[in-house]
This record gives sequence, structure tokens and C-alpha cells, in this order.
Amino acid sequence: MNVITGKARGARLEAPNSNATRPTSGIVKEAIFNIIQFIVPGAKVLDLFAGSGQLGIEALSRGATLATFVETSTVAKNAILANLKRTKLQDFAVIKQQRAEDFLASNNVLFDIVILDPPYYKNIINELMPKVIKNTAPNGIIICEMAKVDEVEDSFGAWYKEKTYHYGKKSLVVFKEAN
Repeated sequence: MNVITGKARGARLEAPNSNATRPTSGIVKEAIFNIIQFIVPGAKVLDLFAGSGQLGIEALSRGATLATFVETSTVAKNAILANLKRTKLQDFAVIKQQRAEDFLASNNVLFDIVILDPPYYKNIINELMPKVIKNTAPNGIIICEMAKVDEVEDSFGAWYKEKTYHYGKKSLVVFKEAN
């Protein structure tokens, strides 16, 4: 697992030594950044269910000004810290070791990009989306990585499913706010 491009290009990232996380594959990571490439510079990014932190770190490497990593696991939090130090991007990062729901309820920052990658096969995206939306800036974007068999609603208030991409047994679902 490496940083694809930007300031930390080529840096090797460590995955948490745990069965509790599932690193995003290289092809899915590239797809995410192809989707958001023009809005990453200067963006505030939320990496929810962060695991190794590779998605938020990729965003920082590409010019995001802030990445907030939310993860419950101590092993994962330590991997994120190590990866941030290895890439020298720790000054642009905030790590919150807490449940996603608790973070979303107490947060006061609006994020331009939210990457939501919860555990597969639990169908929790529908439950989280109203809370995620409250933490997303106007004209922001929400990208959900999920198992292809998991289901997500087509819209949440003014936010709608713009596009769905499939990669083997995984899907990426992009949500935007209607203007």
C-alpha cells in the first residue's frame, strides 16, 4: 500500500495488524481520487472508518489542507500515526479515536470531502448519512465505499446519489447536494 501521487508519492503505508480493518484496494483508491481530483487541493477531508488512514493521507499528499481520521481501534489509530509520521503529513491531520456516530454528533467542522468506508455487510450507511450530511460543506461530496450487496438509499433530503461505480464485490457511491 503506497501513496499514489503528490508530496508523499511512493511512501509505503502500513496496514493495521488486525482483522478489524480492510484496506481499500489500489484500483478503488485510484477511482476515488479520479472522482475528486479537482476538489482535493485546499479541501478539508473526513476519513470516516479510517483504518490505515491511506485515503486521508492520499488527500493530504495531493494538497488537502486538513484530514480528520476517525477510527475506534487503537491498533488502527497507531497505524495512522505511524503513516502520518512516515509521510511527514502529521501537521495537517487530526485523529479521533471514537465511534463515527459520536464524532459526527460532536464535530463542528464542515468537510468538503467525506470518505465513508464502514464495515461491509452491516448496511449502516443509510443510518449514518443524515449525520454525515450535517458535517459536509455546501457543494461538498460524499463517497461511500461498500460491498456491492449492501444497499443505500437514492437520496437523503437534498443529497442524491450522483453515480455508482462497481469494482468486483465493491461499490463506490457518490453523493452530492442538489443545487
